Amino acid sequence: MGETFSVSVEGVLKSFDGTPAVNDVSLKVRKGEFLTLLGPSGCGKTTLLNLIAGFLQPERGEIFIENELVTHTPPYLRSIGMVFQNYALFPHMTVAQNVAFGLKMRKVPAPKIAKRVADALEMVRLPHLGARTPRQLSGGQQQRVALARALVINPKVVLLDEPFSAIDKNLRAEMQVELKQIQKRVGITTLFVTHDQSEALSLSDRIAVMSHGRIEQLSEPAQLYRNPATSFVASFIGDINKLPCRLVSVSDAEAAFEFGGIQARLAASHAEGFSPGSEAVLYVRPEELTLLDAGDPAANFGAATVDTHVYQGTHVDVYVRYDDGRVLRARHPGFEAIERFPAGGRVGVSANLERAFLFPAS
Repeated sequence: MGETFSVSVEGVLKSFDGTPAVNDVSLKVRKGEFLTLLGPSGCGKTTLLNLIAGFLQPERGEIFIENELVTHTPPYLRSIGMVFQNYALFPHMTVAQNVAFGLKMRKVPAPKIAKRVADALEMVRLPHLGARTPRQLSGGQQQRVALARALVINPKVVLLDEPFSAIDKNLRAEMQVELKQIQKRVGITTLFVTHDQSEALSLSDRIAVMSHGRIEQLSEPAQLYRNPATSFVASFIGDINKLPCRLVSVSDAEAAFEFGGIQARLAASHAEGFSPGSEAVLYVRPEELTLLDAGDPAANFGAATVDTHVYQGTHVDVYVRYDDGRVLRARHPGFEAIERFPAGGRVGVSANLERAFLFPAS
């Protein structure tokens, strides 16, 4: 028998009103892995999570949890813990009663319930709040109670649907660190849904980027950022400049492309499948653009005029405008760029094309 995956989704289809929300998706989640489903609203990520949880039934395909077929198994028999966007805590129950609920449903003896609830609240650093009700807790504390309730049943997989969306930014960062620490300590397989790319990049072992019901790319965070497989992934992960261009020539060694009268070259490996005359879009991240003094011969991306600066604390984003109206964003560490390259001044632009991506214009 092959490797045991905590979750296996094989060729799953789910439609609403004839439109596929999850379109022939296959996915394998490794044991102990933190895997994130990432994408914009309506891409199918929550529908896929609900199919795995058993709240929805697929029209086609199979779902396995640790090699056990669960496609038509009800949610309470799937050995999953679930944390919802709104926490879904019972307002009339105490914290301890909320955490104990799943154990009572599973007919666990009372003495064992008390011990496991205490252990679960200790795990999420809320050992003294068992007697309180949810309305007496902060948003972050409610979030932790929901996590304790999901983990106390010792599930094979825990599913989290946008769990930090209702928490303010500072607390969200703190909760992300805490979730990652708990997940690693417990070693539980975690499937996480978010539309927040920075959240996905910081938390995940692997990320599945979804669009229109399909998985566009499944990779480790650094791989997604450095080697996006599609133009959608390149656009969705991190900040990026999109530069419509035309291929002028392609040889075994390099490809030359042209935009707005400026010609530049990149390695032929970046232009596989393109032929001279092809319309393309070059994607280049702001940190791969460097501004130089006007006339500097190292400016392989021509000259432009500084439009504006956006100071971000650790760096400055400098927007430059070419004579044909195109605007690119360059990212410089620190804040010296504001004085060195004042608004209205001319600058040379240099691009690290080893880190650029070329995709067809369509």
